[in-house]
Amino acid sequence: MAEALFKKALADIKQTNCTIVSAGISAVIGHKADEKASCLMMARGLDISQHRACQLNTHMVRKADLILVMELAHKMEIESQESSAKGKVFRLGEWGGYDIRDPYQLDLKVFESVLEQIDHSVSVWLKKLYP
Repeated sequence: MAEALFKKALADIKQTNCTIVSAGISAVIGHKADEKASCLMMARGLDISQHRACQLNTHMVRKADLILVMELAHKMEIESQESSAKGKVFRLGEWGGYDIRDPYQLDLKVFESVLEQIDHSVSVWLKKLYP
């Protein structure tokens, strides 16, 4: 959901020099986005049906200028596994000081709440990155 919202927001402000990639620390590689996430995003006009989960790897970390994670524990894990990540890993909810929980296998209300947090956080990040 965050990947699609970032891509849409960047397209809206005509920022074409960014590559946005979603990857997990414990991803079930190749799995589709959860059906609840797909439905919520489709309601916003964003089709994530082609999304497939992939695993974050060293190459991705080293190549990235900025890595946004959902939880502080994710940040700590990435930085402990790859020293080049230090200083470029932040929580999506960094500016609000909060983690965003993984709604996987939870009910629709949790997905809706998480989507609102992600949407708000993407907006805040864009204001910080493109004032």
